[in-house]
Amino acid sequence: MGADKPGLVKLKCAVKNYDWGKVGEKSSVSRLYANNSRAEVDADSPYAEFWMGTHESGPSYTAVPNGGLTNGDLEERRDNGFKREKSNSVSLKDWIDRNPAVLGDRVLEKWGPNLPFLFKVLSVAKALSIQAHPDKELAVILHKQQPGVYKDDNHKPEMALALTEFEALCGFIGLEELKSVIQTVPEIVEMVGSSCADQVLQITENDGEKKLKEVFKSLFTDLISVSNSVISEIIPKLIRRLNSKREKLTEKEELVLRLEKQYPGDIGVIAAFLFNYVKLNSGEALYLGANEPHAYIHGECIECMATSDNVVRAGLTPKHRDVQTLCSMLTYKQGFPEILQGVPSNPYTVKYIPPFDEFEVDRCNLPEEASTVFPAVNGPSVFVVTSGEGTMGVASAKELVREGDVLFAPANSEITVETISGLNLYRAGVNSRFLENSDTSKTY
Repeated sequence: MGADKPGLVKLKCAVKNYDWGKVGEKSSVSRLYANNSRAEVDADSPYAEFWMGTHESGPSYTAVPNGGLTNGDLEERRDNGFKREKSNSVSLKDWIDRNPAVLGDRVLEKWGPNLPFLFKVLSVAKALSIQAHPDKELAVILHKQQPGVYKDDNHKPEMALALTEFEALCGFIGLEELKSVIQTVPEIVEMVGSSCADQVLQITENDGEKKLKEVFKSLFTDLISVSNSVISEIIPKLIRRLNSKREKLTEKEELVLRLEKQYPGDIGVIAAFLFNYVKLNSGEALYLGANEPHAYIHGECIECMATSDNVVRAGLTPKHRDVQTLCSMLTYKQGFPEILQGVPSNPYTVKYIPPFDEFEVDRCNLPEEASTVFPAVNGPSVFVVTSGEGTMGVASAKELVREGDVLFAPANSEITVETISGLNLYRAGVNSRFLENSDTSKTY
């Protein structure tokens, strides 16, 4: 890396055009990507995810001459099977490989020369799949068995921080609500059978957590595994009943009707009754550990996770489903998820710290003619400007930034942000609890 400590490094980032994304300029992802890469927005294409990080499925590239490397380092290489010609930019992963000190000693010691988190912006127009992410042990097995489906061997805890009102299904409902579902949604009983339904109605909290999870696992597995012939017969019956219902529909029933329009004849439509329906306001966040079921429904969010793209799906999707793996891996915890409001760091910045070593997120809203400082930490940071413009920099080296700019900040860099007209940005970094803990073996 040389004697000079690198300053902020601008990044060119990747976009994902999954069909559930918002279309054209309605998508915040499209605007960020267009500004970031100086690309035109296709008015008819969905723009679902904006990726900032080193994962091979959507790597970021340095946007500075040579990425801080000498010309001798700029060789032909292959990324995702496509040859990249010699260029004035290199992938962020390659740049970190050649400049590992930018990660800081704590990060380098635990994760090697790798950025431990993947940062994203999501614009969700229709529901994502009912899914879960494997823990580290299962990820290694799945990647070895099906590398074409499970692209890496890492776990994927994650956090979603709402930019707009954001809807999601997250975790299983509690026992009393589950009993109510069995009593009020006869189509579920028709699918799983009266014996399975009776087990749910007869069990109590006094039977213990292990028994509760066994009963829930049996119910969910039977439901999500029913045959297509049963699905094609019973889901239309459910939809007819809800559409003819005289009393006001519940929020969950209204959601089920929405999901059926998006994914007609999909078992995920009726399975939605078993999950918590969560509505986040802008500035609220939820986090998901390994093996926890969820499905994002609608809205826009900042998302951060361990560097992985492993997804096990079982409903609300035309993609590959691995029902057996999903049913066997879930924790079957019940109850409403914790909603994070964030903890203020200063008048303009709020920090969200999930119980995972790999990442945390800061939300910074600077009004007109304001400034703030992100203190130096012994780990890397990635910043994305979501609106407005201003300056960012280390020491005396400052540069103009605006909507769509993404910047990598090396470890131990104090970052000053200033604006005249107003600026909103988000920062992803390694969890500060991990960095502050002197015992490197301890996790949260």
